Formats: sequence, structure tokens, C-alpha cells
Amino acid sequence: MAALFVSSLTACGGQGGDQGDGEQEDSGGGPVKVVATYSILGDLVENVGGEEIELTTLVGADSDAHTFEPAPADNAKLAEAAVVFENGLEFETWLDELYESSGSEAERVAVTRDIDPLAAPEEEHGEEEGHEGEEEHGEADPHAWHDVSRAMVMVEAVRDALVEADPDNAEAYRANAKEYLSELEELDAEVTERAESVPEENRVLFTSHDTFGYFAERYGFEVDTALASVSTEASDPSAGETAALIREIEAAGVPAIFTENVSNSDLMSRVASEASVDLAPTLYTDALGKPDSEGGTYVKMMRYNASTVADALSG
Repeated sequence: MAALFVSSLTACGGQGGDQGDGEQEDSGGGPVKVVATYSILGDLVENVGGEEIELTTLVGADSDAHTFEPAPADNAKLAEAAVVFENGLEFETWLDELYESSGSEAERVAVTRDIDPLAAPEEEHGEEEGHEGEEEHGEADPHAWHDVSRAMVMVEAVRDALVEADPDNAEAYRANAKEYLSELEELDAEVTERAESVPEENRVLFTSHDTFGYFAERYGFEVDTALASVSTEASDPSAGETAALIREIEAAGVPAIFTENVSNSDLMSRVASEASVDLAPTLYTDALGKPDSEGGTYVKMMRYNASTVADALSG
């Protein structure tokens, strides 16, 4: 399992624990060049790194990491970086090839390395009829950030990696992390309080992509995977499949279902209408929203998601 978490390919010319003198010489006299693979992780990194880093995020706001296609500029950014932060649970299936082709010597740090992961839902790592060509995760669920307590562990991994890569600014990284972790601790309590306001019989999440396993475990919900076929990764369900989805929603008796900012909302709207339930406002799942949106940062995203879920399921 260790190789899943932090890896240095042969381009690094040494063992994964070897920091390499060249990297610190490159960062001397200026911000450390850092790459984060997707927007949610980028926000965590930025909160810890602050002014001491120059951050590039590969998969931006409202963009789907599952369908991401790297551009030549991404190779260049990786080649220049001292540290690359990744999820580490096979979330970025394109990263190994991109890293190797860039010739990067950056240290790769998987922020989930100290997290005990949940198993991935069957639909994401199994071969199912009608899902050919779908990007697949590994056997672990990579969406750990939906549990704020696990996001705090990710922040600690970012802090430790930046301290190791740039010891001259270690105190700044530790101070930034301490302040941010305090904010996240308060956020976790707030999300817990919002979740507890939902009647127990309504704590079922029907969503278009099964990203809420960690949220459900932490905050006392059940995830129904029936709507996972309405993901951006899969083809539209057949008429028969749609009818089965509607029957399952009706049987559950929930007042609302949910779509996300990287999914097929038109199809979800049709399913909600035919099942006579509300389609709740869009949740932020695998990506942040635009900077001025209600999901523009990780804290705003989690606060918004928790309020949206609670409001939709309390009716």
C-alpha cells in the first residue's frame, strides 16, 4: 500500500525519501513552485503554503478530474515544480503518464497517505454493462475531503511536505496550518450540527455520482448509489434503467435528490420530476466552484453542501 501514497519515478534518480539538493536550490530566493492536481486540493495547499509558494492547480474549478486531458503547459509546470501534491488513491488516473513525460524531478506527495480509506463503491471499480470507457478508481474511495476530519489529515500531510521541502520557511507553514486546522475544526462541528438537524428517516443521499461515502460515514447519512449511472463518466441510462431509478427514489420516500457541479443536471432534473421529488440546488463534489461562488473555497464548499443537504432533506 505504501507505493500508492508517495511515489518518485525513475526520473528522480533516488529513493522516495531523498529530497534532492537541486530542488531546494531552485526554490532559494523565491517561492517554492508547487503543483496540486485538482482544485479542492489546491485550496488546501494554498492555505498552508501562503505567500511562500507559487501554486499551479492542474484541474480547475468546475472541472472534472475524471475526464481531464493534460495540455503541454501542464508538462512544463510539472517539470518546474519542486513538489507535486496528489490525492493518492488513484483519483488522478492520468498523473503517472503526465509526470513521466514531463521529466519532472518533483517530490510526489499523496495527501491521503495517513488516511484509512473507505472501499470504493462497486460502480466505480467494477466492470458494469453500459459503462465501457468509464474512468475507474482503484479499490479505495478517493473522495476523503467530504469528511472534514479527514481533510484535516490531508492538511497535515501538506504542512509536513512543505516543511521538508522548504525548511527555511517551516515556521510559516506550521503557523498557517495551525490557523487553518482551527478553522476546519470549527467547520467540522458546524457540518455535524447541520446534519443532525435532518430527520433520521430522511438521511439518504441520492446523488448523480457516488462521492459522498466519507460524508455519510462522518455525519450520519446513507448513500444510495442508484443514480450513479448519471455520472459525467457514464452514458445516459436507458428508459428501463431510468424507470428503475424512479421506483427506487419513490420507495425511499426522500423529499429530494442531488446533482453536482460536474454532472448531467438535465437528466437529473427529468428523473426528479418523474419521481415527484425536488432536485436540490447543485452540490460541489469533485471540484470547487468559481472563486466568487458559494463553493469557491473548501470551507465555503463544505458549509454550502451541508446547508443544502439539510435544507433539502428536512422538508
